[in-house]
Amino acid sequence: MQQYDAIRRSGAGSAAIDEGLRGYMNRVYGLMAVAMVITGAVAFFIGNSPALLQAIFGSPLKWVVMFAPLAVVFGFSAMIHKMSNATAQIVFWVFAALMGASISYIFAVFTGVSIAQTFFATAIAFGGLSLYGYTTKRNLSAMGSFLVMGVIGLIVASIANIFIASSALQFAISALGVLIFAGLTAYDTQSIKNEYLGMAQMGAEGQAYMQKGAIMGALRLYMDFLNMFMFLLQFMGNRN
Repeated sequence: MQQYDAIRRSGAGSAAIDEGLRGYMNRVYGLMAVAMVITGAVAFFIGNSPALLQAIFGSPLKWVVMFAPLAVVFGFSAMIHKMSNATAQIVFWVFAALMGASISYIFAVFTGVSIAQTFFATAIAFGGLSLYGYTTKRNLSAMGSFLVMGVIGLIVASIANIFIASSALQFAISALGVLIFAGLTAYDTQSIKNEYLGMAQMGAEGQAYMQKGAIMGALRLYMDFLNMFMFLLQFMGNRN
């Protein structure tokens, strides 16, 4: 927000900056929404097909499905600058489909009503936190490193708990996960906004980065939403 105010005070076309920023954020949220629809559709289809669930989660294939999205997102982040805009968007959709397959088990574990309730609760929380990150004048960059370290800790603890299967550890992971991804939602929204402002000042070169920047921004917010949803489901979900 401080960067935004500084640019406006400089007289660098504040009306154009406002309009461009709104368009950019709309594209980010639009890409994120499409990815969520793909994830939900794939998860619903597989989750309501007992034969597919058994084929995936009743065999070693479950490890491929569980870890493939993680491999794709790391590879995508490293290679996106070498991809065309169209390729980057397709990879994002493929990633969203893989995520849908990896979480499809929730339809066999939790009731449909509790999944829907948790989704809407997550959407409300995400909307409020993202709005805060967009409008606050407080600089949230200081909490970024702390939150990223928290995510790494969650990943390590979650992998360990696959083998330990501790309910107490799972509760702690879920509680911390909700808090960490709530913070990341606000942080990432502000960061995406600031990244746009930086690209807007780069002229033609910045314009060339914007499409891929929007895809990466959508990926970040998508991950925030999905992880917050999955951790909340551990608390709010009624099991079948």
